[in-house]
Amino acid sequence: MPRPRRSDHFHVYVVLLADQVWNEPAYRKCNPDKDLLKPCLYVGMTGLDPDLRFDRHMAGVQANRFVLKYGVRLLPELYEAYNPMPYAAAQEMEVELAIALREAGYGVWQA
Repeated sequence: MPRPRRSDHFHVYVVLLADQVWNEPAYRKCNPDKDLLKPCLYVGMTGLDPDLRFDRHMAGVQANRFVLKYGVRLLPELYEAYNPMPYAAAQEMEVELAIALREAGYGVWQA
């Protein structure tokens, strides 16, 4: 396996959100085709380790409001295969992953 370059330190990550996020009108509006049997998620990208970024969300540091209020845990099985990567690739992958998960029936917030 090739060794990552210094610039390849960006990550996409997925956070499981508590079901109560579904009561938020903005979240519901962005997910009209959500399968009610699938969980609600947040998809983001970071230059930090995803575990550290999640901790920062939960501490209210540059936190997404849905993650701060409803964040449960990371779901590495949905993102680990993509990391690490360069900044531009992470930006693109964040959008692509959110779209793919939404198409699979998940509720997704991606900011």
